[in-house]
Amino acid sequence: MKKGGVEAGPNAVLAFKREGYKKSQINFAELAETLAWPGFQKVVGKYWKTGFGEFYRSFSKSAFTRALQELISEITESDLIEGGSGVRAQACNRTGGLLDDFEIRESNFAINILNAPSPAATSSLSIGNTVSDMVLKRFTS
Repeated sequence: MKKGGVEAGPNAVLAFKREGYKKSQINFAELAETLAWPGFQKVVGKYWKTGFGEFYRSFSKSAFTRALQELISEITESDLIEGGSGVRAQACNRTGGLLDDFEIRESNFAINILNAPSPAATSSLSIGNTVSDMVLKRFTS
């Protein structure tokens, strides 16, 4: 970023691959699994308009510029340079609810931490203590 510049974003769009950092990266099996998940279908039903807008702005520099102009009216397309991207999973449950924080699921052979976005990651030591307590209970039972 240039000195004195501003970074605009991020937006949130569906990645076509779990670790797809470019728009051109597609894994059809992973994408099909996502699209088939009942919870995802319900999220799309609730938020399709917002999702479509995010997709449109991520593929259209002019649409992204217009959205930015609502905040900084002087900005133009020529001011913008495409930046990098990241991947952040957003878990949803079967009923279409978005998991805002981490969730711990336990099975006979594993303890899984699901959906640990930034707010949850800031409590990673606490999460670690919780998981270690769960493990210790298995060995002392």
